[in-house]
Amino acid sequence: MVPTAHYLGLAAFLFAIGFAGVLVKKNAIIVFMCIELMLNAANLTFLAFARQQGSMSGHAIAFFVIAVAAAEAAVGLAIVIAVFRSRATVAVDEVEVLRDT
Repeated sequence: MVPTAHYLGLAAFLFAIGFAGVLVKKNAIIVFMCIELMLNAANLTFLAFARQQGSMSGHAIAFFVIAVAAAEAAVGLAIVIAVFRSRATVAVDEVEVLRDT
């Protein structure tokens, strides 16, 4: 049996990597990947506590987080494609507003 503290340590490490990537990276696709990493770290935390308590509630919450992550990926990539078609860049710094001026 792996202790719950190891799962939580791994989740904290993954969340920290994702958070640092969101703050540092300028490419929108990499930012979305870092957000996905943060959501997966949250899932690992939910599942670790569900395993510790022996309940299924963490699994249900993780399922909803996966659904939100899939929706975020679909909508986010659609926005990135639309911005790339209009501005020819996916750099977060260069895109100030989504409407044409």
